[in-house]
Amino acid sequence: MANAQFDFGCRIVASRLRIPLGLRTVAPDEKLSVVDHLSELRRRLVVCIVAIVVAFIGAYIFRDHILHLLVRQLPPRQRGFGLVTLSPTEPFITIMEVCLWTAILVTLPILIFQVYAFVIPAVGRQSRRKTLALIGGVSGLFLLGVAFGYVFVLPLALKFLLSFGGSQFTSQVRAADYLGFVATLLFICGLTFEVPLAMAAFARMGLITPDMYRKHWRLAVVTIAGAAAFLPTGDPFSMLLIMVPMIVLYVVGIWLSSVVGRPLVWKSASWNETPTPPSDEPVSPSV
Repeated sequence: MANAQFDFGCRIVASRLRIPLGLRTVAPDEKLSVVDHLSELRRRLVVCIVAIVVAFIGAYIFRDHILHLLVRQLPPRQRGFGLVTLSPTEPFITIMEVCLWTAILVTLPILIFQVYAFVIPAVGRQSRRKTLALIGGVSGLFLLGVAFGYVFVLPLALKFLLSFGGSQFTSQVRAADYLGFVATLLFICGLTFEVPLAMAAFARMGLITPDMYRKHWRLAVVTIAGAAAFLPTGDPFSMLLIMVPMIVLYVVGIWLSSVVGRPLVWKSASWNETPTPPSDEPVSPSV
């Protein structure tokens, strides 16, 4: 009896602590008007804007710490020179851009969820656990890619690029160019870590199978090498550092596709069945 009461109490506490996701459910036979879609879009945009504004204020408060983290990856020589600005407005604009990108990065889970919550009524009902797993997976992999790029790729890329040419050049780093380079590199690293989820999504939709991923692994390696070569780093070490985790993520994507994949859409019975033409015979009235 005591155990039953304890379990009942735990269920009540867990139900009250559940995160209110705010997903709008739509019945299968329900049709939303244009006004309903616009009001839902306005609601999601307001949540996104408020989240970004709050995060932007927090990033502006800690702007010195954020800039210190970004400048710390420079080689010691360029770090001693500091970042150079060439116009009176450049320090202000640069700090605002850094705070904005930081706010977007911090609020990424909220932004992804708002997009997901706006689209999901057109797809169907989704469980709370599946929703949180999807949002957490997308956000977590992107942040993991950003952290990987900051810790491993960025220092090697800066060391190679700024020391290229030896003593023939005296490199002074401009603030706007450097921070734009860092933002682009970290954003690309974050996107590359989304490869497993993208592969699993295509397999879930029935557009591709895990066997097709395994069969064309050579083409995937060549594509990964080409994508790594077009990065703004320019050195072979950074290219190799990006290729290795992308190949590992490709293998993880094959495993995820085998777990959640479906048969190809054009091979399913519903795709191949032909509609029955209407009969021209008159229907006899029932007695």
